[in-house]
Amino acid sequence: MSKYLISFPSVAMKVPDSEMETVGRDAYDVIRETKEAGVYVFAGGIDESVAPVLVSANGAVAEGGYPWAPPLNGGFTVLELASREEAVAWAARIAKACRCDQELRVFGLDPAS
Repeated sequence: MSKYLISFPSVAMKVPDSEMETVGRDAYDVIRETKEAGVYVFAGGIDESVAPVLVSANGAVAEGGYPWAPPLNGGFTVLELASREEAVAWAARIAKACRCDQELRVFGLDPAS
């Protein structure tokens, strides 16, 4: 079994305000289905109202994230699945519910963690 990250950046979700309630309901329905299937690990989104900070090894804190990296935002779902094909199928269901394409990545887990 591998863990898969299914995600999208905020700008990918171009849904009219009038449809957001339906999109939210559809997305929660898919998450409920992942839980019922026993593949759910966690899901959520970056709180974009809270600015990131960059913490150095000596504990110094600087406002903002890495200046050279694109912003990290949007929604994330992590599922534990038996195959990439299964991950693609769940990603497609999430994409349909959220009305936007999803990126699919495999976590390389550290066995000692």
